[in-house]
Amino acid sequence: MRRLSLLLVCSLLVSLHTGCRSCIKNSGVEVTVEQDGRFPPSLVGTWKADRGGWEFVIDTQGRISSAVVSIGRVKLKPGRKTTVPMEMGGKGTFTPGLWTVQYLPDQHQLIVEIVIDSFRVEMGENIVKGKTRDFFVGQVSRDGTQWWTERFSYPEYIVDTAKFPNYKLPTDPNENPRENILFQKIPQQQ
Repeated sequence: MRRLSLLLVCSLLVSLHTGCRSCIKNSGVEVTVEQDGRFPPSLVGTWKADRGGWEFVIDTQGRISSAVVSIGRVKLKPGRKTTVPMEMGGKGTFTPGLWTVQYLPDQHQLIVEIVIDSFRVEMGENIVKGKTRDFFVGQVSRDGTQWWTERFSYPEYIVDTAKFPNYKLPTDPNENPRENILFQKIPQQQ
């Protein structure tokens, strides 16, 4: 079942890239919009998840200008390395990869891919490092205030501790459960 879900997401991504009317690639974010190529104004703004700490800020062209990711609940900007202080000393360093936003108006379908090419988090003497790739796929409500998603996550984690030096945590993408997440658009402050 997991393989089928992954195949569906991949085929959707390929079909979007081959049939897009408008493709924008700028500052670490690629945006694809079907039909007339205009990103709907109703989707512009801050989208906050009901779990996991996720948050996306989407601009008028459909680009993600910042994202709060679940790893450390850190706010990242596309194309920019971010370093933050961590508890117990140390620091966290995050390097984003290419992020993508895709919108299919007929289905009110929004797809966001957040890639972190590398991260390293120091917690005292312990280190967690690796990379992640997360897909959020789902329909946006007709009024543009809610986005029901399924999250597909593909992490690669390595821990470096006294007990487990440079140990890659085992992960099987076929065993990685999907997670249902509801994003709500935060009203703009006037």
